[in-house]
Amino acid sequence: MPLLKQRQVRVGLIKHTHHNVDVDIPGKDSYELRKAGADQTLVASVRRWALMTETPAQQPLDLRYLANRFDISKVDLILVEGFKDEPVSKIILYREEIGRLLEEMLDEFVIAVASDQQVALNIRSLDINQSESIANFIVEWLKGTT
Repeated sequence: MPLLKQRQVRVGLIKHTHHNVDVDIPGKDSYELRKAGADQTLVASVRRWALMTETPAQQPLDLRYLANRFDISKVDLILVEGFKDEPVSKIILYREEIGRLLEEMLDEFVIAVASDQQVALNIRSLDINQSESIANFIVEWLKGTT
């Protein structure tokens, strides 16, 4: 991310987790009010703000809905960790020791593979240990999509 920021790319991030995420701190007013029943809680300061939305119905996560929560005037790119089955452009990060075949991870939306080994596919191959070249690829890809 710092390399993209150096290239003037404004980056948003969505990270999927299977854990029970709580970004608020017990004992704080915002936490206590949220736990008292607020469906949405917005914590704000002059430096940042965060909106927490309760989802008790356990609906499946909707990546497009989540991405639409971003202020598009403030981001050029939203990086997504997880959501591997979503129909969005993606770079596969692959190391053989994960114990999964690379071919199982590929779909029509993969624009590149970043790996610690040479990949023999008809798709752009990036060295996962060369952050500069990955950042350059992303910047060039962005130019081609706008």
